[in-house]
Amino acid sequence: MVTPLTAQGTLDEAALERLVNAQIAGGVEGVFVLGTTGEGAHVPHEFRRRLVELTARQAAKRTLVFAGLGDVRASDVSEANEFFRAGADAVVAHPPISEKTAAEKLQAWYQLLLDRLEGPLLLYNMPTTTGISIPLNAVERLLGHPRLAGIKDSENNPKRHEELLRRFGGKKDFSVFIGVGALMEKGLKLGADGVVPSVGNLIPGVCHQLCAAAKKSDWSAVEKLSARMSAVAALYQKGRNLNESLAALKAAMHCRGLCAPQVLPPLRKVSETELEKIRRHMAELRLLNGES
Repeated sequence: MVTPLTAQGTLDEAALERLVNAQIAGGVEGVFVLGTTGEGAHVPHEFRRRLVELTARQAAKRTLVFAGLGDVRASDVSEANEFFRAGADAVVAHPPISEKTAAEKLQAWYQLLLDRLEGPLLLYNMPTTTGISIPLNAVERLLGHPRLAGIKDSENNPKRHEELLRRFGGKKDFSVFIGVGALMEKGLKLGADGVVPSVGNLIPGVCHQLCAAAKKSDWSAVEKLSARMSAVAALYQKGRNLNESLAALKAAMHCRGLCAPQVLPPLRKVSETELEKIRRHMAELRLLNGES
């Protein structure tokens, strides 16, 4: 879920309520705040806990709340435990960015983090942001830790995802979530527990239907729903880098009346000209007037 902001760069609490309600109305089984799409690494610490608290309060146990830890240091997990006290059901942590850790040392890094948490953790593999891929052997050695709940894998590597699901799919008490749009359909066919798509901000109902169809092995429906998700995601992703796509996504959400197009530095909100292009593209995709 995106992080809704005011023109002053503070948390837009009214918009946050709208976003959570829209997600729940779409049937999602969980919302992930302070992730990459939520500009997690750039959200000021002074309102991170408030964001988690308000999300959990609005969700009111109708859906799970996952909270991203951003550029966490294993030696300081106070914010993670604050998120649990604020109502998060689980926290999500990718490898550190400022405190670089070699791939062969990530198992020990996560072990230290897990040992200090008061609740469950999902590993977050996001090499585009962190510059490092979590080795699958490290994941295997961490299995069985009472605080380890699963992994969200956002590495655009089909072979890795096949191996990930071969080794860990169907494990008791360990969930595998796919975070790459192009790999979600295949991942569900291979046994992934779910998907975490940025496009869920715009069409949560379609994303929910995708997973529901996969659970029934209705692969024809999965293919059609996946195509719709890809077409809508292209609205803000095609021809843009990650930072630009996040700004374009918020602009699209603004066109749907969900939140303002404001983003946090170093991101820059889209121009009025670009906003109108996005609005026209949304009309072509039948995304205005509450359509999905």
